[in-house]
Amino acid sequence: MSRAYDVVVIGAGSVGVPAALSLARQGLRVLVIDRCHSPGQENNKKAIGGVRATHSDYGKIQVSLRSIEIFSGWEAEHGDDIGWLSNGYSFPAYSEDDATKLRDLLKVQKGYGLDIDWLSPHEYEALVPGIDTTGLLGATYSPGDGSSMPLPAINAFYFKSLAHGATYRWGESVTGIETEGGRVRAVRTDKASYACGWVVNCAGNDAAAVSALAGLSVPVVPDCHEGAVTEPVQRFFGPMVVDLRPAPDSANYYFYQNKEGHVVFCITPDPPILGADSDATSVFLPQVARRMVALYPRLAHLKIRRTWRGQYPMTPDGFPIVGCAPELAGWVHNVGMCGQGFMLGPGLGELVTRIITATPNNDDDRILAGFHPKRRFKGMEVFK
Repeated sequence: MSRAYDVVVIGAGSVGVPAALSLARQGLRVLVIDRCHSPGQENNKKAIGGVRATHSDYGKIQVSLRSIEIFSGWEAEHGDDIGWLSNGYSFPAYSEDDATKLRDLLKVQKGYGLDIDWLSPHEYEALVPGIDTTGLLGATYSPGDGSSMPLPAINAFYFKSLAHGATYRWGESVTGIETEGGRVRAVRTDKASYACGWVVNCAGNDAAAVSALAGLSVPVVPDCHEGAVTEPVQRFFGPMVVDLRPAPDSANYYFYQNKEGHVVFCITPDPPILGADSDATSVFLPQVARRMVALYPRLAHLKIRRTWRGQYPMTPDGFPIVGCAPELAGWVHNVGMCGQGFMLGPGLGELVTRIITATPNNDDDRILAGFHPKRRFKGMEVFK
């Protein structure tokens, strides 16, 4: 048996590394295990970098608001430029149905404390000059949302976690979970065994497989999404633009201009493409480019630098699975981020730490109720 740890975190990605940082800050002995050889080498480096609190659920909103505080204040507090930009998120409405849904959701979001408003077509065009206004009914806009650069951010979190004493084991695959008396006792890998009191499953695409090693079941299934990035150009529009209108073989798509001037974009396939195949396709770029240029003709002049494919580890209702496993003491789920692990990760890291250290705040019970591993999965995130 190798050295004993207070907590073993499985997965060094968008949720695992912030969790390790938060846990180590509390003086816990933390080990992170990942089969890759550096942080963020699975879906983190494939994220497009958007960070929003404009969700429909109290828990996701509160967690994301805390993440935004962490992202936006990181450079001032720690000195690392992680590419944060408070560019906001926008959801334009081109149908009465979408306008009604967005206005109804806006009331809920305002009730949960979000800074979000409804813009007229003229006001929205001022934010996104040259956007197609044919049939535009208005848009929601949340200026406090923003974006960060995934690899610089996770590396900043990683090195800060090292400074607080977290340990990482690279190139190791988890092969088993040892239990005794209904409680976690150790994590086995293909190279060693690590005694521990707690395990936090942050395994992303492999969440279900890792849980199964402990005799647990979580309904997390990855589906594939593709993204791309353009050459950098002078800033010419502000917020993330999320076009909700469906088209053949796709649902919504979204794009924004990051701090360095690159336009980054992604599309949601419909029907979903299940699995963990990370090979880019020849279908994605023509599909999304036609839609983007029709909406925003100025994009036609940009050159594409590269495309890639990643996964959204999905749950049936679009909400993450976070909290203690009722069947196994010492096991904490932190999985099923539904493509939002990058934006949820820092806030969830602190939430998981409060669970393990038994220091809940006044909102945690309400937040965790929506993320509960044994919920009925009958709801659905709006505009997920």
